[in-house]
Amino acid sequence: MGSEGPSVVTVHVTGFKKFHGVAENPTETIVSNLKGFMQEKGLPKGLILGKCNVLETAGHGALAPLYHILESSTSESSNSGRIIWKVPIIRSDGNISRTRETSLPVNEITKALAKMGYEVMSSDDAGRFVCNYVYYHSLRFAEQHGIKSLFVHVPLFLTIDEETQMQFAASLLEVLASLH
Repeated sequence: MGSEGPSVVTVHVTGFKKFHGVAENPTETIVSNLKGFMQEKGLPKGLILGKCNVLETAGHGALAPLYHILESSTSESSNSGRIIWKVPIIRSDGNISRTRETSLPVNEITKALAKMGYEVMSSDDAGRFVCNYVYYHSLRFAEQHGIKSLFVHVPLFLTIDEETQMQFAASLLEVLASLH
């Protein structure tokens, strides 16, 4: 009684630089502009927007910066497109050897975003490129350190314009804040 305040969650956001076959990666733009966008819009109550970093697209090269970002979230005092909830480890022969899943309520998140008017679906396929590799490792790290991780695939700006995707990112932050 007395000193307990409202629950606060810190969210760190990462994206990727452009990669093979993609001249402009929308996540690079979204992540680079998110802090300014959220300052104008206003952060949802109970949410702290932590680090916003763009990672290299080489899978192994992305791990050190990703772990650095995730490690900073384990030392903080607060509670800790397509929303990907499970990722497999794909062996070199193409078979799945193990999966990891997010501990976040993906169906609840997806339904809340759909109610806001976004065409969003949950998926268990992060692809077979750097996305799967980085998300698998972020889920592994999250599991080991008692934090949460979520991966969202976003379409190119040719499919859904930048402003709509920035609004989506803000809405996703709002939904994540409402979970606490």
